[in-house]
Amino acid sequence: MLSQEDNFSMLLSDKYQSVRSHSLKICAPLEIEDYLIQPMEDASPPKWHLAHTTWFFETFLLVPFLKDYEVFSQPFEFMFNSYYNGIGPQYPRSKRGLLSRPTLEKIIDYRAYVDRHISSLLDKALTPEIYFRITLGINHEQQHQELFFTDLKYNFGHNPLLPAYCQHSRSGLSLDEAMTFSEFDGGIYEIGANPKPEFCFDNETPRHQVLVKDFSLANRLVTNVEYLEFINDGGYERPELWLSDGWNKLSGLKESRWNAPLYWCNHDGGFKEYTLGGMHDIASDVPVCHVSAYEADAFARWKNCRLPTEIEWEIAANDQPKDGNFMDSQTYHPIPALNSSMDGLFGNLWEWTRSSYAPYPGFKSFDGQLGEYNGKFMANQLVLRGGSCVTPRDHIRITYRNFFYPADRWQFSGIRLASDD
Repeated sequence: MLSQEDNFSMLLSDKYQSVRSHSLKICAPLEIEDYLIQPMEDASPPKWHLAHTTWFFETFLLVPFLKDYEVFSQPFEFMFNSYYNGIGPQYPRSKRGLLSRPTLEKIIDYRAYVDRHISSLLDKALTPEIYFRITLGINHEQQHQELFFTDLKYNFGHNPLLPAYCQHSRSGLSLDEAMTFSEFDGGIYEIGANPKPEFCFDNETPRHQVLVKDFSLANRLVTNVEYLEFINDGGYERPELWLSDGWNKLSGLKESRWNAPLYWCNHDGGFKEYTLGGMHDIASDVPVCHVSAYEADAFARWKNCRLPTEIEWEIAANDQPKDGNFMDSQTYHPIPALNSSMDGLFGNLWEWTRSSYAPYPGFKSFDGQLGEYNGKFMANQLVLRGGSCVTPRDHIRITYRNFFYPADRWQFSGIRLASDD
């Protein structure tokens, strides 16, 4: 009979192998030329994602914990370090698309080399610290699987050929739900995660009490047809609807001034939308996606509503099943509302909140060099909640805090309205 420690080790090994192999599986539709493209400074080439996630396991597990381990390639420590200053300097993020070498074949060899040694590490005594770091590395790789899709879509969506990553047909299951609002009583609630027994990131902790007023939350996400009404009513031309930074962003774009969500393009007097399945007509009942927080906030003002706080979102999600349209469905695009009440809090689209990405009271970052994972980014960004159609299902939690700058649009982000009425 296996001991509990052996059973934990086997489960962790299976999870590790599953996630690592899935990163290669989602790359299968790519051509060799696709692996090197860096479509913008904030995005990374697929080859870099494959290498960096491997660097993470090598740097934070094999080097400190596996005796006599020899690094695969010393220059990789510099080339594939993302932002860990405690480890050392990094190759400039904006120039990752220039790394034609090492070759993809070399990166695949790197992954296999590290995987073999992680297997050796798992065959030894599984200490709590090693268990934590492998689990963190698995979750880190799942984050990069999502980034693979967002970055690839930015590449393909700005290529004049508009290539398709996959073939998919839109769901015909829409209930054509009218937008309604569910009311929630104010009071004292607890939010945040307990780090044991389940894994969570440091920015989700500690669990703490919050005081909220009565609020209402929309039963579903804002749809394309509703956002079209905003556009047609001059939403992008009305400064009274926009935060000052958002309006300045619009004004500063000049020739590329926003007039619609990212990946929408004018076609014969109307709009079409690029998806990972290619260019399609705008589906009226599908949630609008790839909008910035500035656009989400302007739309909410236009509707005489507001964006929810992350506290309100978590309170509303407490009684909801963690079900939805995730990466596992292989749709890679939002789908229409399927339920009559509080649809799609999980999956489909990351939902912008009005909450600044800031530490919870009593926040403590991960120990040592891993403390750079989340805490140092707690400035000038907003929190998004719920996961998206390119988030792995088993990666998301009710307490999960994603964060991006309010002008960012290349993530699968959408709008859920809130109200104080």
